[in-house]
Amino acid sequence: MAQITEKVDVCVIGAGHAGCEAALACARMGLETVIFTVSIESIALMPCNPNIGGSSKGHLVRELDALGGEMGKNIDHTFIQSKMLNASKGPAVHSLRAQADKAEYSRRMRQILENQEHLVIKQAEVCDLLWDDVNADTVSEKAGATKKIRGVRTFTGTVYEAKAVILCTGTYLKARCLCGESITYTGPNGLQAANHLTDSLKEMGIEMRRFKTGTPARMDKRSIDFSKMEEQFGDPRVVPFSFSTDPESVQIDQDSCWLTYTNEKTHEIIRANLLNGWKSVDKPDVPTNPSEDGTISVSRAKLEGLRDDLAAALNSVTRILGTDKI
Repeated sequence: MAQITEKVDVCVIGAGHAGCEAALACARMGLETVIFTVSIESIALMPCNPNIGGSSKGHLVRELDALGGEMGKNIDHTFIQSKMLNASKGPAVHSLRAQADKAEYSRRMRQILENQEHLVIKQAEVCDLLWDDVNADTVSEKAGATKKIRGVRTFTGTVYEAKAVILCTGTYLKARCLCGESITYTGPNGLQAANHLTDSLKEMGIEMRRFKTGTPARMDKRSIDFSKMEEQFGDPRVVPFSFSTDPESVQIDQDSCWLTYTNEKTHEIIRANLLNGWKSVDKPDVPTNPSEDGTISVSRAKLEGLRDDLAAALNSVTRILGTDKI
């Protein structure tokens, strides 16, 4: 069977925030770039909390903007609320955060990528990194370098030869979603996981570790009693993220956010289920058969110790603050 081969300068794997910025940076330098995503509908998707910026991250977004990045410009066009955090403290810790219209943010970023010269979007799962074993002196001055990347292969067998490959895979590598003790083998927001690239990375000698994120619950606002919450407004005078944005263009009517707190009953539920949460996290790899035994390598005693430590920390914070508002 004939193999389809294409030649480009750069392959970017993943089309989240990092992937979009990497692909745009390469293409804007005139490099022929292809960006891979498991779904074109998921470009710049924010399946967790749909905001841009916040503590630390807000500084990074503005630094990206100073370097020609797109996130700051995109959120200035698609935010529904903007707020400067830590405004009561010194300017060094001021941090801009904007809540996004997540559908519009994704749609607009996709449009930016589609209209960028030297950039092509491919809906495909990258399964293998392709490399050559070479003498260390010809690859890098760094001792021990023995491989030189030469491209990628997709699930359908198409090969893209490239001078550089940028990995921006986010939370898709052998992804799974945890809900209580239930585990669903899927990517974020019900999207396809990337189940093959991990093995290729391991074959290259790259150590893999599992990272757990936490996604807030989704609720129908018609089911919420907002009278029990604190309304949080956006800033009266909005500061744009991008230095190129006209400040007057972002002075819009904003949506409110609503603040609520945990209480002692919430803490009781957490303490009673900490061990169950750890059970689903520790296993390092997705099994080939989701129904197989999920034996954990960490002892029960150690897990119980972690549970007790976390419970003690929660109690300490409560005592220090003198409140249950955590």
